[in-house]
Amino acid sequence: MDNSTTATDLWNRIFGTQPHPSTWLVAGTALVALAAVAPYGVWRITRNAVTIAHEGGHALVALLSGRTLDGIRLHSDTSGLTVSRGRPTGPGMILTAAAGYTAPSLLGLAGAWLLAAGHITALLWGATALLAAMLVMIRNAYGALTVVLAGGAFVAVSWLAGPAVQAAFAYGVVWFLLLGGIRPAFELQRKRRHGGAPDSDADQLARLTNLPAAVWLVLFHIVSLTSLTGGGRWLFGL
Repeated sequence: MDNSTTATDLWNRIFGTQPHPSTWLVAGTALVALAAVAPYGVWRITRNAVTIAHEGGHALVALLSGRTLDGIRLHSDTSGLTVSRGRPTGPGMILTAAAGYTAPSLLGLAGAWLLAAGHITALLWGATALLAAMLVMIRNAYGALTVVLAGGAFVAVSWLAGPAVQAAFAYGVVWFLLLGGIRPAFELQRKRRHGGAPDSDADQLARLTNLPAAVWLVLFHIVSLTSLTGGGRWLFGL
């Protein structure tokens, strides 16, 4: 088998389409994702995955807006920190600050679009590539371990699992991002109501734009709820 044939097979494997799973699988993975988000005890663990998406959103937009990315830290209390250098004000800084709370939901929406188009394998490989790129910028051991474990799960499913397991895993991940993207903004709203999180993303955006932090919280809610509605319709083929 020559190299061109191998490359063609790999291309077709990644970017080819796969059959849409049954409605029962789509609904079942939604319920599993909800069970990973709703109970507080479970959420304390699974929120780490949302933090990866949150900090990854900050990092990606920082790079796209021309800022220099210094590093990312993920902590065991599910908090995180992304440090970038550049102008302290302006559109690039505003977009970077706004990207965190919106990233999980928007990633879920993009994933739902891929799944609706039948690109299950492309989603798995794309997520693996994003996690690998993020790993390069991680600056603490816990963060590196978290990203490696997440990436390892995607690699294992991509290479070792059959089509049915790949579909269930991909749909479960996308549902988790869509559902898990809703809860952090409500948690931030509750903290701020009790005087906590004085330097949150919403407060940073308020200082950057002179718009109240409450306006940015409303924006986070709109993005997450709209993404869940639109993504859910795509996943169910509506």
